[in-house]
Amino acid sequence: MKFMKIGSEPDIFQAFGTNRSISSDNASDFKVIVDGVSFHLHKLPLLSKSMKLKRDAAKNLELDQVELDGVPGGVEIFELCVKFCYGIIITINAYNVIAVRCAAEFLQMTEEASKGNLISKVEVFLNTCIFRGWKDAIISLQSTETLLPWAENLGLARKCIDAIACKALVDPEKVDWTFTYTRAASRIQSESNNEKLSSKETHGSHQSVPLDWWVEDIADLEIDLYCRVINAMKLKDRLNHILVGEALHYYAVKWLPGVSKEQYLADPRKCSSDQASWTDYVEMAARHRQLLEKLVCLLLHVKGSMSCSFLLKLLKGAMILGASDSTTRELTKQVGLQLDEASVGDLLIPSLSYASDTVYDVDLVQTIVKHFVMKDRNHRSSPTILSQNLETQTVPGEESNSVQNTLPSGKDSSLLRVAKLVDDYLSEIAKDDHLDVSRFMNLAGLIPDGARPVHDGLYRAIDIYLKEHPGMTKTERKRLCRLLNCKKLSTEACIHAAQNERLPLRVVVQVLFFEQVRASMAGDMLMDEVPSSARAMRASQGGSKFFSSNDRWTNLQQNFNSIKGDLSSMNLKISEVQGNNDKVKSSKNPFRRLLCKLWPGKKLLGSLKCVES
Repeated sequence: MKFMKIGSEPDIFQAFGTNRSISSDNASDFKVIVDGVSFHLHKLPLLSKSMKLKRDAAKNLELDQVELDGVPGGVEIFELCVKFCYGIIITINAYNVIAVRCAAEFLQMTEEASKGNLISKVEVFLNTCIFRGWKDAIISLQSTETLLPWAENLGLARKCIDAIACKALVDPEKVDWTFTYTRAASRIQSESNNEKLSSKETHGSHQSVPLDWWVEDIADLEIDLYCRVINAMKLKDRLNHILVGEALHYYAVKWLPGVSKEQYLADPRKCSSDQASWTDYVEMAARHRQLLEKLVCLLLHVKGSMSCSFLLKLLKGAMILGASDSTTRELTKQVGLQLDEASVGDLLIPSLSYASDTVYDVDLVQTIVKHFVMKDRNHRSSPTILSQNLETQTVPGEESNSVQNTLPSGKDSSLLRVAKLVDDYLSEIAKDDHLDVSRFMNLAGLIPDGARPVHDGLYRAIDIYLKEHPGMTKTERKRLCRLLNCKKLSTEACIHAAQNERLPLRVVVQVLFFEQVRASMAGDMLMDEVPSSARAMRASQGGSKFFSSNDRWTNLQQNFNSIKGDLSSMNLKISEVQGNNDKVKSSKNPFRRLLCKLWPGKKLLGSLKCVES
């Protein structure tokens, strides 16, 4: 740390309680009172350095006592100024230089009063040492908090901020000053990146300078000063937004209690009724809320500046601390922009609303998903994407595949990840007894149909919901199961659904039908692989096992029409099955006998045997 010594006389200052005096043969003839402390001094040295005291004395020649209110830095700093007037040795460093400069301005210790006065000497020290240093500038900036508005009016805080911002943006290869860096994991990672970082002498040892070397040191600043430093760095247009995200992450972890463990504060509903405890809670919550709101204002609107997981932790904190609506909206929007990076555990945000009995805040997650879907829709409708889609259209006359992937392979993989994330989240919240079916369906319906190439995850969530809500009406079960597309269920899911007594019978019929269609189409594919000579030979032998694709599809349509015609009598069959519940439970497949009557055919019997096995 840099320091400056001024003066040559030994210290002859004496203190007795609230009295300060100079040990001298000459009796004091001037008394100055600062914050209740009396300084017994002499007029000549004081008036020769301070234009303020000189003007006051000129107004009243017999003035022998003055009371000074609002001296920057208080008694300690005024004493340094007095010692300077007497030529006593004083030491100025980063901790007191701003206060001395403000006090000197208050006392008007200018060149007009005396050449080489205190203001000019302090200015030289600031410009040559403090503003050119790293930690000295940070320490000096911290001291400005108690020196308002003097430090602002004199531009001292701004100069400290500019000095810090310029230093932080220096190329790490050129950093040759001392800084704090204690994060072992980050240090190991930065040392492995040899092509970007160079070895420097730091902390007295030879080690690499990481890109984020400045993050820890500025995290010691109070939130308002911290925001000003970050904004000053952003104005330079040379700041990596990834580093900003890391800096904000570190600051939040340091100053928001339990942010990494999502334990910000106790639930106010469980807070002690003791008045002192409640007052402490309110004051602490107000500080943390203010800090979180200001951190959110610093977030760059660029995806990747902060991980989605940590953004969700901040969002949980905002809900717990009762942050402003604008803060919650900003966090919700930012999370929605990068929802594809989240995990199910991140989305399990506890519900703190008194009006809702649900365990998790489903409405908040629904808003987040809406933001993501809206962003994805805007991305697809952009001119660039539309032109790409036009270029990928098939040429007229060419045959297209029977099954096409409606989702392009680039950024749309994020939509597939979000669809799976939502299905997994639905499986978790489905266990909540207080979650109504409308909320469940609204959240599930936000995902576009093309984003779910397979409905196994959605089927699992629906099955869990049906299991945990046995009191659902028949109408509600039908509404819920309309979300399923039986064509998109895997073979394993179809086997499970065919034996699932919780599903409506219509769904089971659809599952069996589409599984039969799938099996038949697979048989057609195998038949197409048979050589034409073999098919001709079997046909010449009078065999009828090989049919054309049109014949098979006609048979399937006839079977489907047969089922469709018999659906009108399905309700009577259901009541018959429910009346013989014991017999149904004893059967491995409760719908086998019924479906065999509705759909006679050897292929169906074979499929049902596979299902039972």
